[in-house]
Amino acid sequence: MAETQGPVDRIVTSGTFRLDGGEWEVDNNVWIVGNERTAIVIDAAHDAEEIARALGDRELMAVVCTHAHNDHINAAAELADLADAPILLHPDDAELWAMVYPDREPDAPLLHGEWLQAGDVELEVLHTPGHSPGAVCLHAPGIGTVFTGDTLFQGGPGATGRSFSDYPTIVSSIRTHLLSLAPETVVLTGHGDSTTIGAEAANLQE
Repeated sequence: MAETQGPVDRIVTSGTFRLDGGEWEVDNNVWIVGNERTAIVIDAAHDAEEIARALGDRELMAVVCTHAHNDHINAAAELADLADAPILLHPDDAELWAMVYPDREPDAPLLHGEWLQAGDVELEVLHTPGHSPGAVCLHAPGIGTVFTGDTLFQGGPGATGRSFSDYPTIVSSIRTHLLSLAPETVVLTGHGDSTTIGAEAANLQE
């Protein structure tokens, strides 16, 4: 079921995260950002039909991937095909993407500093490597929100114990690109509950 807060809807979908030969059952936050006419989907996870139902009659402008771990992209192609929408991904995650979609490439790159339009909401792409090489966050200053994927959670940085990840890099990304945001900025994450930049800045103090 979708939860709506202003221009942002959250859907929680469930499935399996696979990497390095392991499997973990996970719940993913799927974010729909826009207005009553158009929207983007951030991290199309596990269930394209459920996401499409939550979109309703809105035109899907893009499927935006914060990174290319399978649990964040495994519904991206089906949803994009259903809605005739492009898939956007940072090019540094091409190798992870190809593990899920060896015969299909994303439609366009997400690049640091570019802006996306989602209904009435503007989002700035922030390249925040560490959890994966091409991880990005999406800052929407007009609504005081940042979508962090698996870069920053309630309680600290995302996991860095598997292939393609690096702890010093993720901490540097968070300090450089996220902790500089207003402390009251709401952090909407790839899994679990929301937090704020101020709360996580306190957690990351040396």
